[in-house]
Amino acid sequence: MRKNSLACLIFLVATLTLSAQHPPSERSAQRIQKEVRHELAMLPYVTVFDNLAFRVEGEKVILLGQVTKPSIKSDAEKAVKSVEGVEQVDNKIEVLPPSPMDDRLRLALYHAIYGFGPLEKYGMGVNRSIRIIVKGGHVTLEGIVDNQADKDSAGIRANGVSGVFSVTNNLQVGNG
Repeated sequence: MRKNSLACLIFLVATLTLSAQHPPSERSAQRIQKEVRHELAMLPYVTVFDNLAFRVEGEKVILLGQVTKPSIKSDAEKAVKSVEGVEQVDNKIEVLPPSPMDDRLRLALYHAIYGFGPLEKYGMGVNRSIRIIVKGGHVTLEGIVDNQADKDSAGIRANGVSGVFSVTNNLQVGNG
């Protein structure tokens, strides 16, 4: 009887210990995600007009988003390849075509969004949280804001810029 109780106790402790830990592959994926996020955040020359995103699938990283300069696309790939545990990088970052009209819109959108009092806080710091992507006069807002009112304000401000054909507001409401 005592032997069975001891065996049950050992089994219970082992089960609880194993369930409390992440499987090694999950821990590895979390580490890779954290390091890739860090590497992308540290890239020089990335502006509010560039959007970098990624997905981790095992030891493969898929780079996504849009950038205004081809060098940012290649720099992102190089940085991610240097992360320990990354065996393959699929670079699907889109390089936006050069366009004087889009450049004019980018500046006007920047001033309309970041120059608006309640949204100024998102322009502070190095990594601005509202990304303004312009392609052929069509605007996409990406990033994270504190509340629905800020998301709506950014969309309204972008829609009010002359020359904008459409606005897709992909801003996510964070936890404040």
